[in-house]
Amino acid sequence: MATKREQILDAAIEVLGTRGSRGLTHRAVDQAAELPAGSTSNYFRTREALLCGVAERLEQRDHADWTALHRVLGPPTVDHLVDALARFITHATTTDRVRTQARLALFGESQAMPTVAESLRRGHGRLREQAVELAAQAGIGPIDAGILVDYMDGAVIHRLTGAEHGKDPREALERLTRTLSPPARKAR
Repeated sequence: MATKREQILDAAIEVLGTRGSRGLTHRAVDQAAELPAGSTSNYFRTREALLCGVAERLEQRDHADWTALHRVLGPPTVDHLVDALARFITHATTTDRVRTQARLALFGESQAMPTVAESLRRGHGRLREQAVELAAQAGIGPIDAGILVDYMDGAVIHRLTGAEHGKDPREALERLTRTLSPPARKAR
């Protein structure tokens, strides 16, 4: 069961992801969370505090999703990695589209709010570390894993804007991942 704080932040994510930055107000969040007026401001006095809370909640939810996805997939191989990354991109742009759009709106807000930018950097860094760890298990080094993460970020944006609508990300991920993978060792 979500706490009231989590309920407020989840409602804020919904508002930010569906109405954009201009639609995010304390009152709009109260309404979306079906809470009495003033509830959001009791937890987050300023817009900046609310946006930082949203960034942290996004990170929590992303971490939980990534962990659950990783648990389901099996042994750490290149195929496992491709499958995990493709599922993550698809999930981020379909089932979790609103959450992803909220994150993109946060990027815009972060340009004028250093504390929001720092929250986003911290969250992205932790997710990047998880992807690097997964890639390392499949034999891909951290620099090359970073290339994969950067590709994923771009693929998500392209899918959200319709440039890659309906296209399965697996083929491109497979080509990129296999290119970045070290050559298989020959048995002696």
